[in-house]
Amino acid sequence: MGMPMDAKAVAALLRRVARGRHGHEHLSMDEAEGILAALLEPDADPLQLGAFLIAQRMKGETAPELAGFVRAARNRVTGYGHIRAADGCVDLPCYAGKRRAAPMHLAAALEARDAGIPIFVHGVAHIEGRLSAWQALAAAGVARAGSLEQAQAVLRRDGIVYADLAELCPALFHIYGLRPKLGVRSFAHTVARLLNPLGCAGQLNGCFHTPYADRMAGANALLGQAHSLIFMGAEGEPELYAERQKLVAMQRGDDIRLLDLPDSGCDPYPKQRSGAEAMAARFAAILNGEMDARETATLARMRAAFRWAAGGELPADWVIMEV
Repeated sequence: MGMPMDAKAVAALLRRVARGRHGHEHLSMDEAEGILAALLEPDADPLQLGAFLIAQRMKGETAPELAGFVRAARNRVTGYGHIRAADGCVDLPCYAGKRRAAPMHLAAALEARDAGIPIFVHGVAHIEGRLSAWQALAAAGVARAGSLEQAQAVLRRDGIVYADLAELCPALFHIYGLRPKLGVRSFAHTVARLLNPLGCAGQLNGCFHTPYADRMAGANALLGQAHSLIFMGAEGEPELYAERQKLVAMQRGDDIRLLDLPDSGCDPYPKQRSGAEAMAARFAAILNGEMDARETATLARMRAAFRWAAGGELPADWVIMEV
């Protein structure tokens, strides 16, 4: 646990991370936890917050920094560490939304629920121009919980639940929502993905930019995550591609390996954008069993991922790459 920081201490760390491309320094995990803990306070200086977010964006976060940020955010989640998921529950962070193809990872989550695998989904309810996880799941009848206590109860009853970052961690949600003012994403997007509020042993986590797979897997190792898959996800969501999958990091404790997944031979992921309404209609059709070859292959791949995340075996055709 990092020591509480005042504005002067925050400024001292800001000087270290904001010295430009060749002069910056990375923070330790405790330092990262301490500075974000201070900046998550209601009376935090908004100038210092903005400066830190941009400085980190320019510098790039390390795995220890991400782990420290996650620890600070978890301390703001009511019930974290005391209210936990049952064995075999899979954490599914969904913070990107879909606008090019329907969310097959959510179709697979519903199927996993039906197979007895509890699924905890968290994200943000509205994503401009995209179909959010909540919009898709609400239409499928999934309940939304306003707290970890409610989420635990709904999971026991329904086997799947959605919780929103705005209710789980309002302070982190505030930073997440600063993107329009900053002009770029901040590390809050990555921290939200790593939050794992119910402490699920298994996690499926997508990223959009290649370097983040290694950083996120490293952060999970430092945070004591039991096992996770961190991969280049479709549109940034935790959805594996059915065709050539660019990057998959498998994290088990401190051990991180890269996986090679076979190409299904189906059509590539769509490039054309569609509106949220079109995505919602396609998702409804998928839940009724109307799937093309790519969607069918994606569902099969995500089915295997959920089984592994719940504590099952790694599929035989998912090859661990030599270091």
